Amino acid sequence: MSERKYRQHGYQDDDRDRARQPDRDRRPPPAPGAPAATRRLSSEGARNPNLMGYHEVVKCARCGAPVDPAILSLSTCARCGQSLHSCAQCAYFDTSATFECAQKIPARISPKDAANDCTLFAVRASWERETSSTASAAPSPESSAKKAFDDLFK
Repeated sequence: MSERKYRQHGYQDDDRDRARQPDRDRRPPPAPGAPAATRRLSSEGARNPNLMGYHEVVKCARCGAPVDPAILSLSTCARCGQSLHSCAQCAYFDTSATFECAQKIPARISPKDAANDCTLFAVRASWERETSSTASAAPSPESSAKKAFDDLFK
């Protein structure tokens, strides 16, 4: 009988036991000069995962309704009537900065939600995921799940 206490592979194995086993899961050596944790890419290149798309959205600061990104000095929100060329809608609006603006302005503009003619104005935009497709945007008269269920018994 063997001197081994346990039958698991790797326990008290020495080099001659390993030499007898075929090299099944041996990885190729890393490329010279490559970091230790790099993974090799296949000949086709890196895989492109199926990720959701993103799109840039401009929303009204008061009501959150989507707005056209080309904001003019007299533009207003179609939903609530808020003026869009205002400090509240600006990307540089920061309540903790001097004069509540991240840019250097000579004087405080007040009120922050009123229209102004600031030359440093940049529209505040955010990136959102595209979660719906154009085909699913228009619901059918009959639910697709109910239709699929009914089609099973035809």
